[in-house]
Amino acid sequence: MPLRIGPLTLDNPVVLAPMSGVSDLPFRRLVKRCGAGLVVSEMIASQAMIRANRQTMKMSTSCAEEFPMAVQLAGCEPEVMAEAAKMNVDRGAAIIDINMGCPVKKVVNGDAGSALMKDEALAGRILDAVVKAVPVPVTLKMRTGWDERNRNAPALARIAENAGIQMVTVHGRTRSQLYTGHADWGFIRQVKDAVSIPVIGNGDVTDFDDARALLEQSGADGVMIGRGSYGRPWFPGQVAEYLRTGQRPEDPPLATQLAVLLEHFDAMIEHYGEDTGCRLGRKHVAWYTKGLAGSAEFRAAVNQSLEADQVRRMIREFYDPLLQRLAA
Repeated sequence: MPLRIGPLTLDNPVVLAPMSGVSDLPFRRLVKRCGAGLVVSEMIASQAMIRANRQTMKMSTSCAEEFPMAVQLAGCEPEVMAEAAKMNVDRGAAIIDINMGCPVKKVVNGDAGSALMKDEALAGRILDAVVKAVPVPVTLKMRTGWDERNRNAPALARIAENAGIQMVTVHGRTRSQLYTGHADWGFIRQVKDAVSIPVIGNGDVTDFDDARALLEQSGADGVMIGRGSYGRPWFPGQVAEYLRTGQRPEDPPLATQLAVLLEHFDAMIEHYGEDTGCRLGRKHVAWYTKGLAGSAEFRAAVNQSLEADQVRRMIREFYDPLLQRLAA
C-alpha cells in the first residue's frame, strides 16, 4: 500500500505523528527503521527557527535513515513561515508540514496551531506562502474544527488543495475537545470527499483494530499514529504490515524490547548530553516498561536518577529477572 505525496512515494501509508517532546531524532530514527512509511518532527516554532535558536535547530536535525522526513512548522505570519520552511529544506527536510491542529493554549493564544482554523483567510495566505517558498511537498495537519459548531476541516482542506498542499492529515477531534472524548473518524470522510489529494486520519489508534476501523470509517488514504507509539517504536511498522497482509505481527520478544530501549536511551544521551538526555529519556523508559511486573516501583526509582550509567544498570536489573523467568 504505497502512498504518494507529490513526487515522493512512501513504502506504506503509516505515519508517525509530530509530538512535542517525543518525536525527536532518536525516536523517529527507531520508528522509521521499524517500518513506518513517514516520520514527522516535533512541532517547531517558525520564529524560533529563524532566530536560529539552538534547541529549535536540534529539534529539526535529521539523519539519512529517516528519509523522507517531514518537518512540522507552527506560526501565524506567512512570510516567517515561508522563511522557516526554506531554512528546513536547506537542512534536509523532504516535506514541510504546517501545523493548524495543535490545541495547546500557549500556541493557540499566539494565533497559531488550531487557532488558524478560525481564520481561513490567514490560513490560506500561510499555505500559499509556504508552498511558493519551497521546492518540496507541503502538507497540512489540522483538527475537525475549532468546536462542534465550527467543524470546517472540509472547507480548509479545499483551500489547502487550491494552494498546492499535497496531503492533509485530520485529527478527529475539535480544538475544544483537546485530547478528551473520542476521535470522530467518520467525520474525516467529509474531508476525504472534499479533496483529491491524500487524506490521513489521526486520533486514538492504539491497536490493529483501531487502524482498520479508522480507515473503514473515514475512507482515508493512511493512518497517523501518535500516543499509540509510546514505548512501542515498532507499532507503526506493525500496523503497516497488518494493513499490507492482514496478519497481526507479534510484539518483539522481551529481550529485543530491552535492546531497543537501551539503544534508544543511549541515542538520547548522545543527542542531548547526559543531564538532558537522562531527564527526557526517563519518560520513554516508563513507557517501555508499562504493564510489566514491578514496573511502577521501577519507574519511581529511575525517576530519581540523572546519571546515565545508573539508569542503564537499573534497566538491566529490572529486565534480568523477567527474562530469566521467561527462559525457565
